[in-house]
Amino acid sequence: KEEDGAVALKANVKEAVVSLYAAKQRSFLALIGIVIGIGSVIAMLSVGTIAKKQALDRFRELGTDYLTIQARNAGPGAPGVRSGIRLEDAVGLPEGTSAISGAAPWSQGRGAVVYGGKKIADAPVLGVTGTFLELNRLKLSDGRAISDLDFRRAHCVVGARVARSLRRAGAKEPVGEPIRLRDRICTVVGVLEASPRLGMQPFEADRTVLIPISTAQRLFPRQRLNQIVARMRPEVHHTDATKEVRDYFRRKAPRLSVTVQSAQRLIEQMQRQTQTFALLLAAIGSISLIVGGVGVMNVMLVSVTERRKEIGIRRALGARRLDIQSQFLIESVVLSLIGGVFGIAVGVGGTWAFCYFSGWQFLVDPVAAALGFVVSFCVGVFFGLQPARQAARLDPIAALRSA
Repeated sequence: KEEDGAVALKANVKEAVVSLYAAKQRSFLALIGIVIGIGSVIAMLSVGTIAKKQALDRFRELGTDYLTIQARNAGPGAPGVRSGIRLEDAVGLPEGTSAISGAAPWSQGRGAVVYGGKKIADAPVLGVTGTFLELNRLKLSDGRAISDLDFRRAHCVVGARVARSLRRAGAKEPVGEPIRLRDRICTVVGVLEASPRLGMQPFEADRTVLIPISTAQRLFPRQRLNQIVARMRPEVHHTDATKEVRDYFRRKAPRLSVTVQSAQRLIEQMQRQTQTFALLLAAIGSISLIVGGVGVMNVMLVSVTERRKEIGIRRALGARRLDIQSQFLIESVVLSLIGGVFGIAVGVGGTWAFCYFSGWQFLVDPVAAALGFVVSFCVGVFFGLQPARQAARLDPIAALRSA
Protein backbone atom coordinates (compact mmCIF):
# COMPACT_ATOMS: atom_id res chain seq x y z
CA LYS A 1 0.00 0.00 0.00
CA GLU A 2 2.86 2.39 0.80
CA GLU A 3 4.44 1.66 -2.60
CA ASP A 4 1.09 2.22 -4.34
CA GLY A 5 0.70 5.52 -2.50
CA ALA A 6 4.18 6.64 -3.53
CA VAL A 7 3.52 5.70 -7.15
CA ALA A 8 0.21 7.59 -7.11
CA LEU A 9 1.86 10.64 -5.53
CA LYS A 10 4.64 10.60 -8.14
CA ALA A 11 2.08 10.34 -10.93
CA ASN A 12 0.02 13.21 -9.49
CA VAL A 13 3.12 15.43 -9.17
CA LYS A 14 4.11 14.67 -12.76
CA GLU A 15 0.58 15.41 -13.93
CA ALA A 16 0.56 18.65 -11.92
CA VAL A 17 3.79 19.85 -13.58
CA VAL A 18 2.40 19.02 -17.03
CA SER A 19 -0.86 20.85 -16.31
CA LEU A 20 0.91 23.92 -14.95
CA TYR A 21 3.23 24.02 -17.94
CA ALA A 22 0.28 23.73 -20.32
CA ALA A 23 -1.13 26.92 -18.79
CA LYS A 24 2.29 28.51 -18.31
CA GLN A 25 1.20 32.12 -18.75
CA ARG A 26 -1.47 31.83 -16.08
CA SER A 27 0.87 29.83 -13.84
CA PHE A 28 3.60 32.45 -14.25
CA LEU A 29 1.26 35.25 -13.13
CA ALA A 30 0.28 33.24 -10.06
CA LEU A 31 3.96 32.53 -9.34
CA ILE A 32 4.75 36.25 -9.26
CA GLY A 33 2.45 36.77 -6.29
CA ILE A 34 3.91 33.82 -4.38
CA VAL A 35 7.50 34.88 -5.17
CA ILE A 36 6.89 38.45 -4.00
CA GLY A 37 5.10 37.28 -0.85
CA ILE A 38 7.69 34.68 0.20
CA GLY A 39 10.57 36.95 -0.85
CA SER A 40 9.30 39.87 1.20
CA VAL A 41 8.76 37.71 4.29
CA ILE A 42 12.26 36.18 4.01
CA ALA A 43 13.91 39.56 3.36
CA MET A 44 12.12 41.33 6.19
CA LEU A 45 12.79 38.57 8.72
CA SER A 46 16.45 38.43 7.67
CA VAL A 47 16.88 42.21 7.81
CA GLY A 48 15.28 42.22 11.26
CA THR A 49 17.70 39.51 12.41
CA ILE A 50 20.69 41.39 10.95
CA ALA A 51 19.60 44.66 12.56
CA LYS A 52 19.30 42.89 15.91
CA LYS A 53 22.77 41.36 15.52
CA GLN A 54 24.31 44.69 14.52
CA ALA A 55 22.87 46.45 17.55
CA LEU A 56 23.87 43.69 19.96
CA ASP A 57 27.39 43.52 18.50
CA ARG A 58 27.83 47.23 19.13
CA PHE A 59 26.77 46.81 22.73
CA ARG A 60 29.09 43.86 23.20
CA GLU A 61 32.03 45.77 21.71
CA LEU A 62 31.62 48.27 24.50
CA GLY A 63 30.98 45.52 27.05
CA THR A 64 28.02 44.28 29.03
CA ASP A 65 29.62 45.39 32.32
CA TYR A 66 28.99 49.01 31.36
CA LEU A 67 26.92 51.47 33.41
CA THR A 68 25.93 55.05 32.72
CA ILE A 69 25.02 57.28 35.66
CA GLN A 70 23.28 60.57 35.03
CA ALA A 71 22.01 63.29 37.35
CA ARG A 72 18.28 63.64 36.85
CA ASN A 73 16.59 67.04 36.93
CA ALA A 74 19.99 68.58 37.50
CA GLY A 75 19.29 71.84 35.72
CA PRO A 76 18.93 75.17 37.53
CA GLY A 77 15.49 75.79 38.89
CA ALA A 78 14.73 72.17 39.80
CA PRO A 79 13.33 72.52 43.33
CA GLY A 80 15.03 70.50 46.03
CA VAL A 81 17.52 68.85 43.66
CA ARG A 82 21.27 69.47 43.63
CA SER A 83 22.70 70.85 40.36
CA GLY A 84 25.12 68.20 39.11
CA ILE A 85 27.35 65.55 40.64
CA ARG A 86 30.32 66.54 42.77
CA LEU A 87 33.61 65.51 41.19
CA GLU A 88 34.91 63.96 44.42
CA ASP A 89 31.78 61.80 44.72
CA ALA A 90 32.14 60.59 41.12
CA VAL A 91 35.84 59.79 41.47
CA GLY A 92 35.26 58.02 44.80
CA LEU A 93 32.59 55.68 43.39
CA PRO A 94 34.90 52.60 43.03
CA GLU A 95 36.16 52.96 46.61
CA GLY A 96 32.69 53.62 47.97
CA THR A 97 31.05 50.57 46.42
CA SER A 98 31.89 46.89 46.06
CA ALA A 99 30.21 46.51 42.65
CA ILE A 100 32.10 49.18 40.66
CA SER A 101 35.68 48.66 39.47
CA GLY A 102 36.17 52.00 37.72
CA ALA A 103 34.39 55.29 37.09
CA ALA A 104 35.02 58.14 34.67
CA PRO A 105 32.97 61.32 35.19
CA TRP A 106 32.61 63.65 32.24
CA SER A 107 30.91 66.87 31.27
CA GLN A 108 29.92 68.13 27.85
CA GLY A 109 30.00 71.55 26.26
CA ARG A 110 30.16 72.68 22.67
CA GLY A 111 32.33 75.11 20.83
CA ALA A 112 33.97 76.09 17.57
CA VAL A 113 37.39 74.58 16.83
CA VAL A 114 39.60 77.28 15.30
CA TYR A 115 42.97 76.58 13.68
CA GLY A 116 45.12 79.16 11.92
CA GLY A 117 42.42 81.78 12.39
CA LYS A 118 39.79 79.65 10.59
CA LYS A 119 36.93 77.68 12.04
CA ILE A 120 37.42 74.04 11.03
CA ALA A 121 34.70 72.33 13.08
CA ASP A 122 31.88 72.80 15.55
CA ALA A 123 32.45 69.96 17.98
CA PRO A 124 31.27 68.62 21.34
CA VAL A 125 33.94 69.37 23.95
CA LEU A 126 34.09 66.73 26.69
CA GLY A 127 35.74 67.33 30.02
CA VAL A 128 37.22 63.97 31.05
CA THR A 129 39.46 62.26 33.59
CA GLY A 130 42.41 59.95 32.99
CA THR A 131 40.24 56.81 33.02
CA PHE A 132 37.80 58.00 30.35
CA LEU A 133 39.45 56.40 27.31
CA GLU A 134 40.00 53.03 28.98
CA LEU A 135 36.46 52.71 30.32
CA ASN A 136 34.94 53.71 26.95
CA ARG A 137 37.17 51.32 24.96
CA LEU A 138 38.65 54.22 22.97
CA LYS A 139 42.12 53.93 21.45
CA LEU A 140 44.71 56.42 20.28
CA SER A 141 46.21 56.50 16.80
CA ASP A 142 48.82 59.08 17.77
CA GLY A 143 50.08 60.92 20.85
CA ARG A 144 48.86 60.34 24.38
CA ALA A 145 45.65 60.45 26.36
CA ILE A 146 44.44 63.06 28.83
CA SER A 147 45.77 62.16 32.27
CA ASP A 148 45.08 63.32 35.81
CA LEU A 149 48.40 65.19 35.66
CA ASP A 150 46.86 67.59 33.12
CA PHE A 151 45.06 69.44 35.93
CA ARG A 152 43.77 72.74 34.49
CA ARG A 153 46.22 72.52 31.61
CA ALA A 154 45.25 73.51 28.07
CA HIS A 155 45.77 70.07 26.52
CA CYS A 156 43.30 68.22 24.29
CA VAL A 157 42.76 64.97 22.42
CA VAL A 158 40.83 65.22 19.15
CA GLY A 159 38.62 62.70 17.36
CA ALA A 160 39.48 61.24 13.96
CA ARG A 161 37.23 63.59 11.99
CA VAL A 162 38.53 66.68 13.80
CA ALA A 163 42.07 65.48 13.05
CA ARG A 164 41.21 65.19 9.35
CA SER A 165 39.85 68.73 9.41
CA LEU A 166 43.14 69.89 10.93
CA ARG A 167 45.12 68.19 8.17
CA ARG A 168 42.92 69.75 5.49
CA ALA A 169 43.55 73.14 7.10
CA GLY A 170 47.31 72.69 6.73
CA ALA A 171 48.48 70.76 9.82
CA LYS A 172 50.94 68.04 8.80
CA GLU A 173 50.57 66.24 12.11
CA PRO A 174 47.79 67.26 14.52
CA VAL A 175 49.80 66.34 17.63
CA GLY A 176 51.57 69.45 18.88
CA GLU A 177 49.37 71.87 16.94
CA PRO A 178 47.54 74.69 18.78
CA ILE A 179 43.77 75.05 18.39
CA ARG A 180 41.43 77.59 19.95
CA LEU A 181 38.39 76.53 21.95
CA ARG A 182 36.36 79.57 22.90
CA ASP A 183 38.95 81.92 24.42
CA ARG A 184 41.49 79.24 25.31
CA ILE A 185 44.43 78.06 23.15
CA CYS A 186 44.82 74.30 23.61
CA THR A 187 47.64 72.05 22.42
CA VAL A 188 46.70 68.78 20.74
CA VAL A 189 48.42 65.94 22.61
CA GLY A 190 46.64 62.96 21.05
CA VAL A 191 44.39 61.72 18.25
CA LEU A 192 41.69 59.05 18.67
CA GLU A 193 41.37 56.11 16.32
CA ALA A 194 38.30 56.17 14.11
CA SER A 195 35.52 54.20 15.79
CA PRO A 196 31.76 53.81 15.36
CA ARG A 197 29.36 54.99 18.00
CA LEU A 198 28.97 52.05 20.36
CA GLY A 199 26.15 50.83 22.54
CA MET A 200 25.14 53.32 25.21
CA GLN A 201 27.68 56.03 24.33
CA PRO A 202 25.80 59.35 24.14
CA PHE A 203 28.61 60.90 22.08
CA GLU A 204 30.36 60.24 18.78
CA ALA A 205 34.06 59.96 19.54
CA ASP A 206 35.21 60.83 16.00
CA ARG A 207 33.69 64.32 16.23
CA THR A 208 34.69 65.21 19.80
CA VAL A 209 37.47 67.15 21.49
CA LEU A 210 38.56 65.86 24.91
CA ILE A 211 40.04 68.19 27.52
CA PRO A 212 40.81 67.73 31.25
CA ILE A 213 37.66 67.99 33.31
CA SER A 214 39.26 70.68 35.47
CA THR A 215 39.92 72.76 32.34
CA ALA A 216 36.35 72.19 31.15
CA GLN A 217 35.02 73.57 34.45
CA ARG A 218 36.79 76.85 33.68
CA LEU A 219 36.00 76.83 29.97
CA PHE A 220 32.29 76.06 30.54
CA PRO A 221 31.56 77.42 34.05
CA ARG A 222 27.81 76.91 33.70
CA GLN A 223 28.13 73.29 32.57
CA ARG A 224 27.52 70.88 35.44
CA LEU A 225 29.04 67.43 35.90
CA ASN A 226 26.01 65.25 35.23
CA GLN A 227 27.33 62.01 33.70
CA ILE A 228 29.56 59.12 34.76
CA VAL A 229 30.78 56.06 32.88
CA ALA A 230 31.33 53.07 35.18
CA ARG A 231 32.40 49.45 34.93
CA MET A 232 31.05 46.68 37.12
CA ARG A 233 33.29 44.13 38.77
CA PRO A 234 33.23 40.57 37.34
CA GLU A 235 30.32 38.35 38.39
CA VAL A 236 28.27 41.32 39.65
CA HIS A 237 24.68 41.39 38.40
CA HIS A 238 23.55 44.67 36.90
CA THR A 239 20.54 44.98 39.23
CA ASP A 240 22.80 44.68 42.31
CA ALA A 241 25.24 47.23 40.86
CA THR A 242 22.41 49.65 40.05
CA LYS A 243 21.03 49.44 43.58
CA GLU A 244 24.47 49.92 45.13
CA VAL A 245 25.22 52.99 43.00
CA ARG A 246 21.91 54.58 43.96
CA ASP A 247 22.54 53.86 47.63
CA TYR A 248 26.03 55.41 47.33
CA PHE A 249 24.73 58.70 45.93
CA ARG A 250 21.86 58.70 48.40
CA ARG A 251 24.47 58.68 51.17
CA LYS A 252 26.84 61.16 49.54
CA ALA A 253 24.24 63.60 48.16
CA PRO A 254 20.76 63.02 49.58
CA ARG A 255 19.29 65.82 47.46
CA LEU A 256 20.70 64.40 44.23
CA SER A 257 18.56 62.14 42.05
CA VAL A 258 20.45 59.86 39.64
CA THR A 259 19.42 57.56 36.81
CA VAL A 260 21.48 54.37 36.34
CA GLN A 261 21.32 52.41 33.09
CA SER A 262 23.11 49.11 32.47
CA ALA A 263 24.12 47.68 29.11
CA GLN A 264 22.69 44.28 30.05
CA ARG A 265 19.28 45.73 30.78
CA LEU A 266 19.28 47.71 27.54
CA ILE A 267 20.29 44.57 25.62
CA GLU A 268 17.34 42.68 27.11
CA GLN A 269 15.00 45.52 26.17
CA MET A 270 16.48 45.72 22.68
CA GLN A 271 16.03 41.98 22.12
CA ARG A 272 12.34 42.28 22.95
CA GLN A 273 11.95 45.35 20.74
CA THR A 274 13.76 43.83 17.75
CA GLN A 275 11.69 40.64 18.08
CA THR A 276 8.51 42.70 17.95
CA PHE A 277 9.94 44.68 15.02
CA ALA A 278 10.75 41.48 13.11
CA LEU A 279 7.24 40.12 13.68
CA LEU A 280 5.79 43.41 12.44
CA LEU A 281 7.90 43.22 9.28
CA ALA A 282 6.81 39.62 8.72
CA ALA A 283 3.17 40.63 9.16
CA ILE A 284 3.60 43.36 6.53
CA GLY A 285 5.20 40.85 4.16
CA SER A 286 2.37 38.40 4.80
CA ILE A 287 -0.08 40.81 3.19
CA SER A 288 1.58 40.31 -0.19
CA LEU A 289 1.71 36.58 0.54
CA ILE A 290 -2.06 36.51 1.01
CA VAL A 291 -2.46 38.32 -2.31
CA GLY A 292 -0.28 35.65 -3.94
CA GLY A 293 -2.37 32.92 -2.34
CA VAL A 294 -5.54 34.44 -3.75
CA GLY A 295 -3.85 34.36 -7.15
CA VAL A 296 -3.17 30.64 -6.74
CA MET A 297 -6.81 30.05 -5.83
CA ASN A 298 -7.97 31.94 -8.91
CA VAL A 299 -5.65 29.92 -11.15
CA MET A 300 -6.93 26.66 -9.70
CA LEU A 301 -10.59 27.69 -10.02
CA VAL A 302 -10.06 28.57 -13.66
CA SER A 303 -8.24 25.27 -14.14
CA VAL A 304 -11.18 23.35 -12.66
CA THR A 305 -13.59 25.15 -15.01
CA GLU A 306 -11.47 24.47 -18.09
CA ARG A 307 -10.88 20.80 -17.23
CA ARG A 308 -14.46 19.75 -16.50
CA LYS A 309 -14.36 17.25 -19.37
CA GLU A 310 -11.14 15.72 -18.02
CA ILE A 311 -12.68 15.44 -14.55
CA GLY A 312 -15.82 13.83 -15.96
CA ILE A 313 -13.81 11.23 -17.93
CA ARG A 314 -11.70 10.37 -14.89
CA ARG A 315 -14.78 9.95 -12.74
CA ALA A 316 -16.45 7.82 -15.42
CA LEU A 317 -13.38 5.57 -15.55
CA GLY A 318 -13.59 4.94 -11.80
CA ALA A 319 -11.58 7.72 -10.17
CA ARG A 320 -12.81 8.51 -6.68
CA ARG A 321 -13.59 11.99 -5.42
CA LEU A 322 -10.53 11.74 -3.17
CA ASP A 323 -8.36 11.05 -6.23
CA ILE A 324 -9.66 14.14 -8.04
CA GLN A 325 -9.27 16.28 -4.91
CA SER A 326 -5.72 15.03 -4.34
CA GLN A 327 -4.76 15.74 -7.95
CA PHE A 328 -5.82 19.40 -7.84
CA LEU A 329 -4.51 19.90 -4.30
CA ILE A 330 -1.09 18.55 -5.29
CA GLU A 331 -1.13 20.84 -8.31
CA SER A 332 -1.75 23.84 -6.05
CA VAL A 333 1.01 22.75 -3.63
CA VAL A 334 3.51 22.23 -6.47
CA LEU A 335 2.74 25.71 -7.83
CA SER A 336 3.23 27.26 -4.39
CA LEU A 337 6.45 25.33 -3.68
CA ILE A 338 7.95 26.44 -7.01
CA GLY A 339 7.05 30.01 -6.09
CA GLY A 340 8.52 29.42 -2.62
CA VAL A 341 11.90 28.34 -4.06
CA PHE A 342 12.11 31.42 -6.25
CA GLY A 343 10.78 33.56 -3.39
CA ILE A 344 13.55 32.38 -1.06
CA ALA A 345 16.10 33.25 -3.76
CA VAL A 346 14.55 36.70 -4.18
CA GLY A 347 14.46 37.23 -0.41
CA VAL A 348 18.11 36.23 0.02
CA GLY A 349 19.09 38.43 -2.93
CA GLY A 350 17.16 41.39 -1.52
CA THR A 351 18.81 40.90 1.88
CA TRP A 352 22.27 40.81 0.27
CA ALA A 353 21.56 44.01 -1.67
CA PHE A 354 20.38 45.76 1.51
CA CYS A 355 23.51 44.69 3.40
CA TYR A 356 25.76 45.68 0.49
CA PHE A 357 24.44 49.24 0.32
CA SER A 358 24.09 49.71 4.09
CA GLY A 359 27.51 48.24 4.93
CA TRP A 360 26.06 45.63 7.29
CA GLN A 361 27.34 42.09 7.58
CA PHE A 362 25.33 39.75 5.36
CA LEU A 363 23.71 36.69 6.87
CA VAL A 364 20.63 34.60 6.17
CA ASP A 365 18.44 33.36 8.97
CA PRO A 366 18.08 29.58 8.33
CA VAL A 367 14.82 29.62 10.27
CA ALA A 368 13.45 32.21 7.82
CA ALA A 369 14.54 30.09 4.83
CA ALA A 370 12.92 26.96 6.29
CA LEU A 371 9.85 29.03 7.10
CA GLY A 372 9.65 29.97 3.41
CA PHE A 373 9.16 26.31 2.42
CA VAL A 374 6.64 25.69 5.20
CA VAL A 375 4.66 28.83 4.41
CA SER A 376 4.59 28.12 0.67
CA PHE A 377 3.34 24.58 1.37
CA CYS A 378 0.65 25.92 3.71
CA VAL A 379 -0.40 28.51 1.12
CA GLY A 380 -0.75 25.78 -1.49
CA VAL A 381 -2.90 23.65 0.81
CA PHE A 382 -5.03 26.48 2.17
CA PHE A 383 -5.75 28.26 -1.11
CA GLY A 384 -5.92 25.06 -3.16
CA LEU A 385 -8.30 23.16 -0.92
CA GLN A 386 -11.49 24.90 -2.05
CA PRO A 387 -10.82 24.49 -5.82
CA ALA A 388 -9.83 20.84 -5.20
CA ARG A 389 -13.04 20.16 -3.26
CA GLN A 390 -15.05 21.90 -5.99
CA ALA A 391 -13.44 19.67 -8.61
CA ALA A 392 -14.13 16.53 -6.56
CA ARG A 393 -17.82 17.43 -6.15
CA LEU A 394 -18.47 17.77 -9.89
CA ASP A 395 -21.10 15.35 -11.18
CA PRO A 396 -19.37 13.29 -13.91
CA ILE A 397 -22.43 13.22 -16.19
CA ALA A 398 -22.96 16.99 -15.88
CA ALA A 399 -19.23 17.54 -16.45
CA LEU A 400 -19.28 15.46 -19.68
CA ARG A 401 -22.40 17.20 -20.96
CA SER A 402 -20.98 20.70 -20.34
CA ALA A 403 -17.73 19.93 -22.17
